[in-house]
Formats: sequence, C-alpha cells, structure tokens
Amino acid sequence: MSSPVEGPSVITCRAAVAWGPGKPLVLEEVQVDPPKAMEIRIKVVCTSLCRSDVTQWESMAQPDLFPRIFGHEASGIVESVGEGVSEFEVGDHVLTLFIGECTRCKQCVSGKSNMCQVLGLERKGVMHSDQKTRFSIKGKPVYHYCAVSSFSEYTVVHSGCAVKISATAPMEKICLLSCGAAAGLGAAWKVADISEGSTVVIFGLGSVGLSVAQGAKLRGAHRIIGVDTNPEKCEKGKSFGITDFINPNDHDEPIQQVVKRMTDGGADYAFECIGDTSMISAALQSCCDGWGLTVTLGVPKSKPEVSAHYALLLSGRTLKGSLLGGWKPKTELPQLVDKYLQKGIEIDALVSHNLPFEDINTAFNLMREGKCLRCVIHMPKSS
Repeated sequence: MSSPVEGPSVITCRAAVAWGPGKPLVLEEVQVDPPKAMEIRIKVVCTSLCRSDVTQWESMAQPDLFPRIFGHEASGIVESVGEGVSEFEVGDHVLTLFIGECTRCKQCVSGKSNMCQVLGLERKGVMHSDQKTRFSIKGKPVYHYCAVSSFSEYTVVHSGCAVKISATAPMEKICLLSCGAAAGLGAAWKVADISEGSTVVIFGLGSVGLSVAQGAKLRGAHRIIGVDTNPEKCEKGKSFGITDFINPNDHDEPIQQVVKRMTDGGADYAFECIGDTSMISAALQSCCDGWGLTVTLGVPKSKPEVSAHYALLLSGRTLKGSLLGGWKPKTELPQLVDKYLQKGIEIDALVSHNLPFEDINTAFNLMREGKCLRCVIHMPKSS
C-alpha cells in the first residue's frame, strides 16, 4: 500500500524585517508557510531596492503594518506550487510582479489597461486570496509588501503575481525588469508613445528616468533633456540618450521657464520620475500648448494631492499616470526579457551596486543619500 504524498512544509529562513517606520532592518529567522491554492513559493535569488520600498519604509501612514518585509523587484526560482497551479513547475525561473494579471477580470480583458481588479496593487500587507500573511515569527504574523516581500530568502506569491522567464537570463540583472527599468521603458513606449523627432524632458535621472531616456532614444527622439540636482547624473545620462542636462540649482528662474526657452515654447513630452507631486505642475508647464503630454510615474514621498492651474489643461496639455509602464505584466514582460537577451535594451548599466543580503541596510542608506541607481541584493546560494 502506497503512502500518501506529502506536500511542501513550512520553511524557516532569513528575512530582512522592518519593525517600525524608518527603523533599520533586522535579519530575522522567519517561518514561511507553504503555498496555498493558486500560489507559488519562490527561492529569491536577487532583489533590487526600489525607491518605493524606501518611501513606504519611511512612511508613517500605516504604522500598524509592522513588522513588515519589504521588497518587490526580484528574480527567483520556484520552490513549490500550490493546488491548482498549472503554469509553473518547481525549478522555473521567474520575476515577481507587484501588480498581477488574472487574465479574466474586466480590466484584464479590456485591452485598454494593465490594471487588474483581482490582483491589483496590494496595500494591506496581506495576500490577495485570503487577506492573511504567509510570514510569521514565533507564531506572530509579519506583514507583506505589495504581496511580494522579496527581502526574504523565500517568499510566497499568487501565481498571477509572477511570470516565467528564460533560464538563460542573468538573475542579477533581469530583476530590474520586474519594476524600475520596465516602468521607464513602458512610460516612453506604451504610455506616451513617443514619436520620432520629438523633444522630451525628464525630471529625475534615477534608474526609472534613465530608462525613460533610453526608451525615448530608441524611439528616435531628437532632443532628450534631463533635469536633476545631482551633477553626476549628467555623464551617466549621456550613455542612456540624454542630449541636454539641467541642474535646477544652477538657475535662478523656475525650471519650466528654462525648458520652454530651450525648446521654443515647450517639449512634446515631459516625464515626472521623482515622486514629488509639486513637480507635476512644473512638468506640465514644460510641455508645449496643444499637444504636450506629461506622464507621472514617481511614487510621492508626501503630499499625494496634485495641484495645477486649469489653464494648463484647457490649452491642450494632457496629464497621464503610469504604473509599471502600462505593461501587462504576465503577457508582455517576457518580451522585454527577450529584448534584453537580444541586446535590444540596456539594463546592466543601471546596476550601480551589488551587495550581499547582510548589507541590505547599506543599500537603504545609499538610496536615501542619492548615491546609487539600483542596488542589487544577492541572496545566499545555499539558503
């Protein structure tokens, strides 16, 4: 008589746990539950630090969602699968997705959006399916972030919040396509649909802004103006397509006036990549009358409300938001991975630091001090 097949069990591993807003992360032993129905458990290989991780870690808006495990931009290998999962097998290489794609809801089938009514952006620190956590320390729950929580050696995600990728893709590079690099490229290609010969201005030359610049360059934009207070971004920007650099600290007049003078009345496209809602009005004013388009894709650190004079819109300008660059995560991100493997897009130069998991607080400090683009955190291979 055959014995019953046992399913996956609880895993004890290390995770970087935030015990309170802005408090240094602590490497703790956590228990990670087996995947439930339509979930997969992933061994995280590499995870990069995104500005939104830092913003939410510092924020006092949700003090009850601690202890918490941040991280959402990651690559890994499927360790086990839950009931009903058919698209993944143990050993598959995957990217995590901070917004999922169920493929069945109104938004998913519309062909007009990358939003998902079932697996949209998760803000409560729990799993989409049962509103519970899969992490715990000594029996007490530890909250998730964006239903991913990749600052852990193992994590559990809904199968709709991961996408299978080529096993030949380098994990330490390709993880950037699960958020930052994809967000910038998509903002340029899908959301703005930049036209050849156009003029573009980009506010903020972090990894997202540089990816926007790369997308604009590949679309044949004639002039790509980068705006940043860090003078070191000038040289870095050139390699991604920046043709002109403006440091607001070098000018006594509003930056939008500088841009308008440089562009004979305003750029065709403006991108706000800082996460500062006060800059959205400046970006709108940097665009030309009639058809100027401003795309905002930065996550605000404070003051989420947007304020702009109605005349900016009345004169024909458009303001659009962008999440993950408009990409449908499961059906379209694999195309970006393939494009990278074919050397059609640059990702490697966005990685400024490679750090071991033990140095994750160093990564946070580098981001806060503006001394990095993307810090890629490498998990122990033996975990």
